[in-house]
Amino acid sequence: MVGLNTLVGKRYKILAQIGKGGMSTVYLAMDSSLNKQWAIKEIRSASDPVQRDLVIKSLTVEANMIKRFDHPAIPRIVDLIEEKGSLFVVMDYVEGQTLASLLKKEGPQSEEDVVDWGIQLCDVLDYLHRRISSGSKLGIERVEVRLSG
Repeated sequence: MVGLNTLVGKRYKILAQIGKGGMSTVYLAMDSSLNKQWAIKEIRSASDPVQRDLVIKSLTVEANMIKRFDHPAIPRIVDLIEEKGSLFVVMDYVEGQTLASLLKKEGPQSEEDVVDWGIQLCDVLDYLHRRISSGSKLGIERVEVRLSG
């Protein structure tokens, strides 16, 4: 885990932690070259060197596949950095809230909004389906897309 104000990749200054999962932590960072905010996902490596190499190779292949996507609802991956024993994935920062926090704060949503979000998700899934090889796995337990509305 990196601390606040740490520089990743000699240009991304960590501003805040914005999320955390089992193997990763997500930070808000400022790009000192472009003066632009990005989300940086730090994927912690396993202590076993063989496992660590496998994880890094797998994530690098996945990130290189994802960074070729060009859809307005899919955050872009713009950089991959391996340093300090971790892999850092630099991607678009999407401001907003999770569906879980929206439901907790506002309760059930209108049928019109839910149908609209469902159509947008179907559009993204169709886009991905047409670009991912049949041998690839598409996990949707943590869908990270931009939904308008």
